[in-house]
Amino acid sequence: MSDRLPDASLDQVFRTARTRNGWTAETITEALIREIYDTAKWGPTSSNCCPGRFVFLTSEEAKARLAPHMSSGNRARTLAAPVNVILAYDMAFFERLPWLAPHSPNARDWFTSNEALVKETAFRNGSLQAAYLMIAARALGLDCGPMSGVKLDGVNAEFFAGTTWEANFICNIGHGTDDHLHPRAPRLDFDEACRVL
Repeated sequence: MSDRLPDASLDQVFRTARTRNGWTAETITEALIREIYDTAKWGPTSSNCCPGRFVFLTSEEAKARLAPHMSSGNRARTLAAPVNVILAYDMAFFERLPWLAPHSPNARDWFTSNEALVKETAFRNGSLQAAYLMIAARALGLDCGPMSGVKLDGVNAEFFAGTTWEANFICNIGHGTDDHLHPRAPRLDFDEACRVL
């Protein structure tokens, strides 16, 4: 595990990858969707809590249910993507801890009477897993278009009513085009964003 990835791999995942707003018509198979998750699931979470939950929308009917909850500027580009993913987290994640974290037999008890800790842990680690999912998609040759311009209450009511899942944001996945692609925005330099103590 000590070999550095080649520059081409780092470019594909980070350095030259772009947030896509335009998409080809090429479909994404369910086998590839499953491979994205099966790659991303190995990313670390605290005590292996794994609260991330993902709903992959591929049918026109499912996308039509999502569309009213997207902001007007994001609606058309979301509908054009082959796959829309609702990146969510499960507020009852701790019920799986006896199986997920056998190294910590009392892990479930940390959460059963601490709603604030449940929310903090689910949101933080669910967001981590959402990022892993996007990195996995890029590593497998796909493009991503994450979007926070969405009415989460509407998504929760539409897709997660009566469950313990809560939506975080949306990511479109497919083979991107340069349509609506802005010049790449700058990033902060190391000395602006980091400290070495």
